[in-house]
Amino acid sequence: MKKRNNIVLIGFMGVGKGTVARALYKLTGKFAIDCDDMIESLANMKISEIFKTKGEDEFRKMESDLAKFLLKNVNNAIISTGGGFYKTKNLEKLGEIVYLKGDFDYIINRIKASPNATKKIAKRPLLKNLEKAKELHSQRDLLYAKKADITINVENKTPKQIAKEIVKNLKNTTSL
Repeated sequence: MKKRNNIVLIGFMGVGKGTVARALYKLTGKFAIDCDDMIESLANMKISEIFKTKGEDEFRKMESDLAKFLLKNVNNAIISTGGGFYKTKNLEKLGEIVYLKGDFDYIINRIKASPNATKKIAKRPLLKNLEKAKELHSQRDLLYAKKADITINVENKTPKQIAKEIVKNLKNTTSL
């Protein structure tokens, strides 16, 4: 199967993938899909509940099933993924992969600065222990970069600036 005509946003939890997807929608007109929202809708429970009641392995299986669905059915969209979605099989066929990169402290400060910070931290089970989360960020950074067609540093940029940078970088591809 050839690569789909999607923009796939990957990166650590809380980096702003969903926010950037909405800004990209305004620039490109491509519909934005949030993988975590789709999984919550399918499971009829929050991700934190899925982790608590079914475990991380079951959540990862749901991500894998969603990736298969997206690959088969979605084209010409912006796909905002969860932090671990980069591990799914055939990710590179889903579209142009854009790694939204930010250092750990920047991401945590970004979350804490949001009006609903407590809720944003609570919905991310892997942020409960910040030391472990920092280690996970460190492990994933190179893995995200390896998967990405494009890497965009998000630090000290607005979602609109990030979206414009993505569009500029994708001009030479079929994703726009």
